Amino acid sequence: MYLTKEIKRELFKKHGGSDMNTGAAESQIALFTHRIAHLTEHLKQNKKDHGTEMALINLVGKRKQLLNYLRTHDITRYRAILQELGLRK
Repeated sequence: MYLTKEIKRELFKKHGGSDMNTGAAESQIALFTHRIAHLTEHLKQNKKDHGTEMALINLVGKRKQLLNYLRTHDITRYRAILQELGLRK
């Protein structure tokens, strides 16, 4: 599987502060970004996989909602996560 416990712990530790802080907005955004990258690569090879395409659209929407939350509540955290993950806004 592409997303093992070790990869999740590493993402949460790097972006959330600790590996147990799974609810932080930064760690959730990092997890969604990792999953979005994986699904994008999958869809490049499997163009007719519409179920995966819908899951990708839902993940992008969830990540956008979290980014909007961070932008309105703490602009410095928002800018930091954009820079760390290399997202365009």
